[in-house]
This record gives sequence, C-alpha cells and structure tokens, in this order.
Amino acid sequence: MSEVQVVNNETAHRFEAGAAFLSYHVKPGEITLIHTEVPAEMEGRGIGGKLARAALDYARTAHMRVVAMCPFVSEYVKRHPEYEDLIRK
Repeated sequence: MSEVQVVNNETAHRFEAGAAFLSYHVKPGEITLIHTEVPAEMEGRGIGGKLARAALDYARTAHMRVVAMCPFVSEYVKRHPEYEDLIRK
C-alpha cells in the first residue's frame, strides 16, 4: 500500500489525498475548514487526519486563524491541542 500524499488544490479550494478531500474557504487572515470527505474504501487509514493536519499546518504557516465548521476537524483539534491556538474563538 503506497503512502497517500496530501496536496493543496488552491483552484478547487480543497486539500486532496487521492479521492479524499477537505474543502475550505479563504478570506484575508482566515481559513474556514468546511467539510472532510473520505470514501469508504479509504477509511481507517488515517487519511482524514492527514488532511486536517495539512490544512492546520497551512493555516499556521500562512498566519491564518481557523474556523472549523467541519466536525471532523473540530474533533481533530480536541485530540491535538497544539492546534488550539489557531482556532477563532
């Protein structure tokens, strides 16, 4: 099984890992993480977490606040408190 790579498709406004994706919207200084979708055949491989981590790392590098509309991302941040400082309160 090959390692799935996450890419930021800025044209489509989503982070992609094969058929899995995390959609987002950007405005100045802020990224809204809208929805994470992982096809059933890709579940259980940590791909959702890789997508969330890539999006949050991108936000940190770009000095953006994060609005986590996606429940998966919200739960990911609860399990990874090193990202809590990014979340817009």
